[in-house]
Amino acid sequence: MPLNAKFFSSTAAPTQQVVACTGGAATRLEPRPVPAPGRGEMLLRLRAVGLCGTDLFKLVTGAVTPGLVLGHELVGTVYALGTGVEGFGLGERIAVPHHVPCGECAQCRRGSETLCTTFRENLLEPGGFANFVLVRRRAVREAARRVPETVGDDTALWMEPAACVMRGVWRAALPADGVAVVQGAGSMGLLHLLVMRAEYPGVRVVMVDPMAERRALAMRLGAHGAVEPGDAVGLVTHASDGLGADAVFDTVGGAGPLNAALDLSREGGAVVVFAHAGEGERADFDINALFKHERRIVGSYSGGPGEQARVFEHMCAGRLDPAPLVSHRLGLERFDEGVRLARAREALKVVFTGADYTP
Repeated sequence: MPLNAKFFSSTAAPTQQVVACTGGAATRLEPRPVPAPGRGEMLLRLRAVGLCGTDLFKLVTGAVTPGLVLGHELVGTVYALGTGVEGFGLGERIAVPHHVPCGECAQCRRGSETLCTTFRENLLEPGGFANFVLVRRRAVREAARRVPETVGDDTALWMEPAACVMRGVWRAALPADGVAVVQGAGSMGLLHLLVMRAEYPGVRVVMVDPMAERRALAMRLGAHGAVEPGDAVGLVTHASDGLGADAVFDTVGGAGPLNAALDLSREGGAVVVFAHAGEGERADFDINALFKHERRIVGSYSGGPGEQARVFEHMCAGRLDPAPLVSHRLGLERFDEGVRLARAREALKVVFTGADYTP
């Protein structure tokens, strides 16, 4: 029986509100039983959960199973603990990712933890867009982190997405005094800026985006420069003393942005692809520009335990604070509104709090 068992002691199972996918891009708020934590598990009451670009992509493309509850950028309060849980107490704030690798398979041993088969399992039930979220045993044991008072919810919920960014930044092999370009100044593009400023303070970061207000925000957050796509070559050439960027991070996606990224990169530089392309879309670029000039194209999709630990260290030390990227906070009952704002690019980052509902 879990600690805080009184919550589960009645004959009728307690219920909660979740945002369930109903097919295509449609969702609805519906009641579901609150899962009771088993041995080694914990139950969190939602404090804040971010709308991720991957969540939005799945909704827009209809790549969801009816009944699925999305959401994984999570901060919650410990509401109940299963037997055997150590190191956590009721009422504590917790940040936890939804994926944890096995650490033992061939992919993990080769440093590709995010490609581990075990890593693909979602350890949050039913998902982050719910008033209560069960955290499975492996995530409790290996990935959950107690959030200190000095770190707010709007910062801590970025732990998982910032770890995804950190992995790409590490894989780019940036020199400490290098020049980087980020294509796209949406929430994930700006998160690249903030992660690089925390990890490599000497790197000059140029942001490329067509929206003036996002370019202005990038400058306030410490970008070396922020320009429209057509003006990027001149600024990058000047910032890099004619070499080109050491690394270009594409957060837009597609063949066009990939070609633009290659044009902005220096000989020997890297292009990191950090965005979905259209279904079946093919790239078309000059292979010799890659081969003869020793450029690298790197795909980077998720983040593992090492990246999560490093990001959380930066947050706790005050070096990384993505809270200014949160533009809207809405209750789960306003989920459709949040999705609409994100799709229309009227919101930079939407964060949801618990639905107006008491079990």
